[in-house]
Amino acid sequence: MADPYIILNELAQELRPIPQGIEWFEGLSTEEQSNTLRLLSHFCIQARATAEDGPESIRRAGLRATHTPAVLITRGRIDQQLGKIASLTPHDERLKSFRLLIAVLAVADERRRERFCSDGCGHAWHRLSVDTPEASA
Repeated sequence: MADPYIILNELAQELRPIPQGIEWFEGLSTEEQSNTLRLLSHFCIQARATAEDGPESIRRAGLRATHTPAVLITRGRIDQQLGKIASLTPHDERLKSFRLLIAVLAVADERRRERFCSDGCGHAWHRLSVDTPEASA
């Protein structure tokens, strides 16, 4: 697969199916997973995620409101909560965090596109297309 920056944005924009992203994420080492979650957290902040994005992100990620990442996203300052979510260490929590952070990025980036990029922008990640065997089939 391609560069993680591209993969994460393709997942958030639904250009790649989330099961493919989960398979990619699970194939990473523990350190690479931690780095990926921190990168996703940073992307969410760049996309101007807000606390109000939490409930929709939880729904899109398919998490229960009682899952640790879901609880965290709804409490406190979003930038601090994103960092806490990215720092969860148990494997199952990292996977839930990955799904949630992809959803947060999707929600925040959709809003950003509508408000600031609807007439075009210079963001390279808003001009992605997937050319993979799975997408071509």
